[in-house]
Amino acid sequence: MGTGLTLTAHKALGGFITHLRAERRLSPNTLAAYERDLEAFFSHLCTHRGAQVDVDMLADLSAPDFRSYLAARRRGDAPLSSRSLARALSAIRSFYRYLERRYGIKNDQLSLIEGPKLPRSAPRPLSVKAAGEVLQSSADLSSGQVPWIAARDSALLTLLYGAGLRIAEALSLQGRDLPLGEVLRITGKGNKTRLVPILPITIEAIEAYVRLCPWPMAREGALFCGVRGGPMGARAAQKLMQGIRGRLGLPPSATPHALRHSFATHLLAGGGDLRAVQELLGHESLSSTQIYAEVDAASLLRIYDQAHPKGGH
Repeated sequence: MGTGLTLTAHKALGGFITHLRAERRLSPNTLAAYERDLEAFFSHLCTHRGAQVDVDMLADLSAPDFRSYLAARRRGDAPLSSRSLARALSAIRSFYRYLERRYGIKNDQLSLIEGPKLPRSAPRPLSVKAAGEVLQSSADLSSGQVPWIAARDSALLTLLYGAGLRIAEALSLQGRDLPLGEVLRITGKGNKTRLVPILPITIEAIEAYVRLCPWPMAREGALFCGVRGGPMGARAAQKLMQGIRGRLGLPPSATPHALRHSFATHLLAGGGDLRAVQELLGHESLSSTQIYAEVDAASLLRIYDQAHPKGGH
């Protein structure tokens, strides 16, 4: 990590990655992308400036230096899309915020850089019927699936659709979150917490999985276990949905995250309050100034019971 960096810059980068993992709780995929983006940034600077990257160089970079990097990523051998370029710029901005807090290093030139304009992509939820078929298919043992794995898959997908969690949020749950009550405290992006009501059907699915799971459910261990007893990874969840897509003939957009989209869409279609649904999703645009721990859980439960397709069990 950090080829072409001085020891001090290398230490700063390592500290930043640790900060992202431990404090901001970014998903493994986002964390890996940020690390790749920053390594590409430093590699470009080594070539562009003809010297090792040190903290003094980072402090002295000009707006043209930053633009040079973004232009190189846009037209390189593997040109980035506008969305990936925006993520690369976000990684740099986050790194500089960390440098300012940790080392007092500030570069005002970065504020002059405008990110690429992003096309708005509408969420692609499943229909209510398709969502139900996905949950049924995940628990189907006719394909020869090991019973505890089928129960795990069913519990995970029921949780994603029934609570609207991000896949990283669901996979970060631990044994200490058991036994599940009517409300679960979720720590999401930016280390922000929110309260999410848990439907009876979701509680039953998770309890059934826990009973069958052959691995000990340690308090500090992952709730969703992989086949060898370690934490289940996001890639395993993606492969699970890929298999279900093939069996049901669903489009490629039917991903684990599509269940979160479906959760929101179906709640709103059933008459759920827009602001309450956005709070349940943990969207920063509405929730960044709110304390999730003070959300009226009883009110959210009423919204669930009234609006969610599976609320009546």
